[in-house]
Amino acid sequence: MDLIIIRHGDPDYEHDTLTEHGWKEAEILSHRISQLNVRDFYVSPLGRAQDTASCTLKVMNRTATTLDWLQEFPARVYLDQNEHLLEAYPDRQIRDGRLTANVSWDILPSYLWSHPEYFHPTEWRNSEIVKAGDFLSVYDHVIQKFDRLLSSYGYVRENGIYKVTRSNRDTIVFFCHFGLECVLLSHLMGISPFILWHTTAFAPTSVTTIHSEEREQGIACFRAAQLGDISHLWAAGLKPSFSARFCETYDTAEQRH
Repeated sequence: MDLIIIRHGDPDYEHDTLTEHGWKEAEILSHRISQLNVRDFYVSPLGRAQDTASCTLKVMNRTATTLDWLQEFPARVYLDQNEHLLEAYPDRQIRDGRLTANVSWDILPSYLWSHPEYFHPTEWRNSEIVKAGDFLSVYDHVIQKFDRLLSSYGYVRENGIYKVTRSNRDTIVFFCHFGLECVLLSHLMGISPFILWHTTAFAPTSVTTIHSEEREQGIACFRAAQLGDISHLWAAGLKPSFSARFCETYDTAEQRH
């Protein structure tokens, strides 16, 4: 079984759609994905993912199932009652009358790398940031929904691996978001999501390919064959957009800080 996880095109976050460049990326992506024998498509409810998927679905004359849990990872960290965490976050905002991190998993390196628990395969779940909001409940909700979907294809998770109740060579495609993609990958790989959030940068319309492997009859695991591949953009002569990255050097004011 193949799982194809695709990040949306270059985003216009203000309007929850794609930039002009993002639409070009999505169109190029559609020619790549249309070469696959895809059984099912799943898409986030957010506009930028829906718009990205629309190009591929139009080319293939297909439809997709919208899944709420594929939206960008929405966990909150409350800072008004956890002032010691203010140093961890560059951006904050008021939500429902409370001071929260703008993006719960976007943590400054100086804080993150001085707290090794965030990189432990299980201890990250007991970290200060995770306990300072609804982080863990949201994470567990997503992976439970993900596993429920995989079980419908014949792969039932038990003790970190998957019991195979129906072997298949299906390909299913997910159109979603960088943060959410890292959650899914962390679950399949048995690692902390903080590792992926802070050591990878999947560009817009990047394609991640995960294969199932059944080396023992009835027992499967999933392995990444491609992580964040954007060869379709380079092949088409389109420079990938910068979204998901931060400034390459601190003095590059035109890049995202």
